[in-house]
Amino acid sequence: MPAPTTTDTPSAHQGQQGHPRRWLILGVICLAQLTVLLDNTVLNVAIPSLTQELGAATADIQWMINAYSLVLSGLLLTAGSAADRYGRKKMLLTGLALFGVGSLAAGLAGSTGQLIAARAGMGVGGALLLTTTLAVAMQVFAPAEHPKAIGIWSAVNALGFAAGPLLGGFMLEHFRWGAIFLINLPVVALGLVAVVVLVPESRNPRGDRPDLLGALLSTVGMASLVFAIISGPEHGWTSGRVLATAAVAVAVLAAFAYWENRVPYPMLDIGFFRNRQFTGAVAGAVLITFGMGGALFLLTQHLQFVLGYEALEAGLRIAPLALTVVVLNFSGLSAKWMAKLGLPFSIAVGMVLMSGGLVAIATLTRHGYAGTLLGLLLIGGGCAIANPAMAHAIMSAIPREKAGVGAGVNGTLAELGTGLGVAVLGAVLNSRFAALVPVAAASSLPAALAAAGSDGERERITDAFSSGLETSQLVGAVAVLLGGLLAAALLRRAGRTEPTELTASTASTASTASTKSTEQTKSTEPEGPEDPAHGPDSPVGAAG
Repeated sequence: MPAPTTTDTPSAHQGQQGHPRRWLILGVICLAQLTVLLDNTVLNVAIPSLTQELGAATADIQWMINAYSLVLSGLLLTAGSAADRYGRKKMLLTGLALFGVGSLAAGLAGSTGQLIAARAGMGVGGALLLTTTLAVAMQVFAPAEHPKAIGIWSAVNALGFAAGPLLGGFMLEHFRWGAIFLINLPVVALGLVAVVVLVPESRNPRGDRPDLLGALLSTVGMASLVFAIISGPEHGWTSGRVLATAAVAVAVLAAFAYWENRVPYPMLDIGFFRNRQFTGAVAGAVLITFGMGGALFLLTQHLQFVLGYEALEAGLRIAPLALTVVVLNFSGLSAKWMAKLGLPFSIAVGMVLMSGGLVAIATLTRHGYAGTLLGLLLIGGGCAIANPAMAHAIMSAIPREKAGVGAGVNGTLAELGTGLGVAVLGAVLNSRFAALVPVAAASSLPAALAAAGSDGERERITDAFSSGLETSQLVGAVAVLLGGLLAAALLRRAGRTEPTELTASTASTASTASTKSTEQTKSTEPEGPEDPAHGPDSPVGAAG
């Protein structure tokens, strides 16, 4: 039975309690979220199979991965804005459909070009899914339950990170490589039915005009920036390609900011950055993903090339991080701690734990897996507290009718920070490694090991890599710690004028946004009778 059509503004009771089927709805959107995250991580395990069966060169493999990332990161803001304007349920269904079609095309691809094109199509669907899932959660839950809902949503991110390599390894042992994409189809079909039946429609009641130029500028600017970051390690940071692409990114993003500051209906209101809570959370989110994304990417290489684990076993060894996040968030413990500590202190404590975990990995990893395990548990505990608090700070600093844009900002920061972390921390490791192993093969650890002529030489090479890993992890730890301190300081300053505790902050933000939306609706609605179905984020229809 489809979700009922509601034309009236939700009652005060429903506003306090949330949607009656909110937990089922959260399960549906988390399933959609998990599908995207699993597929993004499972591809790394399939690289050897793709190389062998499709004859993929190194450049082909990079484009199979990067085509998805470029499209996804470029479209996140645009996707969030489209969800706010045209309906979050509609965009959720569209994202599922596009992701399903892309998965089918990828699973049946017979060449590297076809697979790259299919991955780009999946990136379009992924951008819609990653923005609408969080935006829908913000609509169906009451403000008091936002921390717990965001915590569970964040835990699904960690679950996808841990389960992707495990699922990929299992599928590749029993089926051809295309199965890692085709397995998405039944999940997408189930998600489409569940969204139609359960998820209510919601959209920005103001009905702002489409900001087409802003969408174009943000897409080109972000895609160019991510491409420059991705290309830096391969072609050199001072190469003409990287410098030209970076210059295009800076120029286009500057034009985007200029345009958004002047257009009457901006896709991203630049005034949000004058809000210390928003600015603090943005700065912290970039630095946290910078440190974490780069450090964990390098850790997987250490587990495989230095400690000798296979890809599947390496995935199992990293799983304690994700399991810690899942347990703390699904049990509600992290939400309770956030409510007691408040946003600034929650972010500070979480990022101190994460920084300590990176230091443990840097200093104890040489002594075996025990030191790595300690670091992963500390990072997991910190992630369980800091990540939901950061996302909550961003979402609660933006009017509720702009939830899609807020989710787009959150996703864009994660993509940008992770890309920067992998590139910069990878460069730190490579620089240290090359200094300690001054041979031609030192361009990569596998190449250096293959060129080694004796066990003693191989040991010196792995020691050099461990030294580079230690340096890069410490850089990541400093970045995470600075991000936590900066975010906490800005949030504390913001809290001097309005409450920072989670319950008070969310209630105040929701009330202000609702009042503002109602006033703006009365003053900016086009001529003609007001549509009562477009009350402030009220459900406006069932059909997807």
